[in-house]
Amino acid sequence: MAPKSYMRVENVTKKFGPFTALNGVDLEVYPGEVHALLGDNGAGKSTLIKILSGVHQPTSGTIYMEEVERSFRSPRDASAAGIGTVYQDLAINQLMSVTRNFFMGRELTSTLGKLRIDEMDQIAHDEMLKIGIDFSDPSQAVGTMSGGQRQTLAIARAIYFGAKVLILDEPTSALGQKQQMEVLKTIKRVRARGDIAIIFITHNEIHSRLIADRYTFLALGQVIGQGTKAELEGGDIRRLMAGGAEIKDLEQELSKI
Repeated sequence: MAPKSYMRVENVTKKFGPFTALNGVDLEVYPGEVHALLGDNGAGKSTLIKILSGVHQPTSGTIYMEEVERSFRSPRDASAAGIGTVYQDLAINQLMSVTRNFFMGRELTSTLGKLRIDEMDQIAHDEMLKIGIDFSDPSQAVGTMSGGQRQTLAIARAIYFGAKVLILDEPTSALGQKQQMEVLKTIKRVRARGDIAIIFITHNEIHSRLIADRYTFLALGQVIGQGTKAELEGGDIRRLMAGGAEIKDLEQELSKI
């Protein structure tokens, strides 16, 4: 029996005045899978994830969460429905501790309003340990962490606060190779849980081939290709990442200069 999707996007279109940023996009994501969303700058990736995150509303089309039609009017609506988005800037304060960043805006307090620091420290430690980062001191400043560890913090935070669909926006961008591998290992650990669907936005073909189970390729706001890793060859991935162009076509274009 085919697995049920956590999220299904049907025929989503987004227009900004006369400009069509997305045109009839379909997408389906499943628990226990990494779904790579690929495409060049201007392909529509950012617009799509902002719709899924409640930042923008679609001009038309439908979003289903666990087969229930949903409408997100704000990021809070999307979060309440189980969508957690980790953007490139991570929404992290580097001067604050690991624990304070983990609970930012959602701090645990006593009936008298006092912060339950010890309890929050333990939760932050335990949740990050689940996906591979062991902090002996959750009170340390986030600014002392590596880029990969900060990504792990943001991912652990999203999962703890209820994300069933985890959207990762270029999580390996601007990181060194060692830190990139830290992030990819974290994603593998999250996938291994089996209860989280991951949308992985990247420009990196190698990373997508290392980590993704399923692919959707966008170009100029439209889906130009989809498939599982088993269905796509390396050449297909490269061609679709280039907007569907064959290498020989690109070479001909360059020869005109």
